[in-house]
Amino acid sequence: QAQLVESGGGLVQPGGSLRLSCAASASIFGNYAMGWYRQAPGKQRDLVASITTGGSPNYVDSVKGRFSVSRDNAKNTVFLQMNSLKPEDTAVYYCYAARPLHATYWGQGTQVTVSS
Repeated sequence: QAQLVESGGGLVQPGGSLRLSCAASASIFGNYAMGWYRQAPGKQRDLVASITTGGSPNYVDSVKGRFSVSRDNAKNTVFLQMNSLKPEDTAVYYCYAARPLHATYWGQGTQVTVSS
């Protein structure tokens, strides 16, 4: 059964950094675009960053220049490096894997809190 397992969230001060990891089962990693959404309390879940099977990244404007998404094909893992974190980045971050005409897979979510 396909599975996404996230790790790396936590509490960080403004201006700090965190790296999120998402380990995917081999059955989906090579065939799915992957990325990250986030959901703040009382708000909808929004796309943060995505990366194609070929490794091309895309970012929402609010994180451009601060966040970097990458994938390690040898480890079936996608990463989200988050630098210069701001309080407004506080949210639950969800890894996803998507492919046209197929169901989308989701991770369990990991909390990121940016606070002094």
